[in-house]
Amino acid sequence: MATESSSTTTPVSSTTLKSAIRRNILSHCRASRRISSSKYVLLRFLVKSLLRLSAKMASLIEKAKNFVTEKVVDIKKPEVDVLDVDLADVSRDGVTYKAKVSIKNPYSVSIPICDLSYSLKFAGRLAGSGKVPDPGSLAGNETTVLDVIVKVPHNVLMSLVRDIGADWDIDYELELGLTFDLPIVGNFTIPITKKGQIKLPSLSDLWT
Repeated sequence: MATESSSTTTPVSSTTLKSAIRRNILSHCRASRRISSSKYVLLRFLVKSLLRLSAKMASLIEKAKNFVTEKVVDIKKPEVDVLDVDLADVSRDGVTYKAKVSIKNPYSVSIPICDLSYSLKFAGRLAGSGKVPDPGSLAGNETTVLDVIVKVPHNVLMSLVRDIGADWDIDYELELGLTFDLPIVGNFTIPITKKGQIKLPSLSDLWT
């Protein structure tokens, strides 16, 4: 006779169930920590790598700047000199002063003058300023003389004549900025300042 065996299910206590759930949660938490820790280590590695790369780039940029600076110092530049500043004309529109500027080109090729700006001061007061339109270019291995024309309004000179006196010599300061298109370097500005004394026109000259 066959005997039937019956299986009985052991009831799970609430304490056992709670322990299993707790173990499961702890296991997930540990795995989560391990993943977070790995990400943190990777992030630190990436940050350190970027900082090292930035430091190397900064060093390369600084070396490049120093190289360019040394080359600019060593490169040949035009020699600029102000030969003379003198009264050129007195008219109803104002008084015209003319400065003769000598520029020596050290290159065998022509060099364009990109810009020529000027400002003229009498006794520390600005009398006139502006730019020379289309200043031209320098012939290779030659010295070029340019005329820089500065027009001063009557009211500026009238004020100076009243304050200083007619037919008096007055201190002047001429500032020039010449920008050339040099080979390899490109645009390069040479500033120059000329100081001296010049005679103001008399009141009779201004009203003639």
